[in-house]
Amino acid sequence: MSRLQISPTRSNLLEVRHSLNLARQGFELLDRKRDVLIMEILRVIGEAEHVQTEVQERFARAYQTMEEARATIGTERMRRISLSRTQEVDVHITPRSIMGVVVPSVSYRVPESKLLYGFGDTSVVLDQTQQDWAAVLALIGELAEKVTTVWRLAMELRSTQRRVNALENIFIPSYEATLRYIEEAMEEKDREELFRMKRAKDYIESERRDGEQEPPES
Repeated sequence: MSRLQISPTRSNLLEVRHSLNLARQGFELLDRKRDVLIMEILRVIGEAEHVQTEVQERFARAYQTMEEARATIGTERMRRISLSRTQEVDVHITPRSIMGVVVPSVSYRVPESKLLYGFGDTSVVLDQTQQDWAAVLALIGELAEKVTTVWRLAMELRSTQRRVNALENIFIPSYEATLRYIEEAMEEKDREELFRMKRAKDYIESERRDGEQEPPES
């Protein structure tokens, strides 16, 4: 791994050592965040699959009762009833945070069932059809919440994985290589300085001995 192109000084040594410690701490935090995100995604996927299965069952039941109602009161009558004014569903989307990821929380309130048709030329199956489709509508909001949450958490997981890979494979090895280079360069510089000092000391000692051995002048 290539190192940073900086001078092997003590100040740079301290700076690189500090950056390496921060990178390692960041890697540990992001690694834990990645694990939590994976567990949360798997949990929400399980809930979404359960809701999806229930939605499919509700849809099948709603379509079945609708076909029974159509067979009972006729296609034209069903069409006219379907064009009548529909009741609005009160839906609220509130943001919430999971590991720093903003996900929606969907709440809804289905108004009390009010029949928009008379009893004279309709069937009880039509009432059941209305109830079944109201149940499907309620589940769709919950399913949308789960699917959106999984998608946003998956996007955050991908981003977190990229940062983990960058720290593990690029930044940390680069800081480690730079730290080794500075430490080795400074150790080599210390050895050279020690060698020069030793030579200077030997030279001074030699000069002193030579001075002591010179014969006194007559």
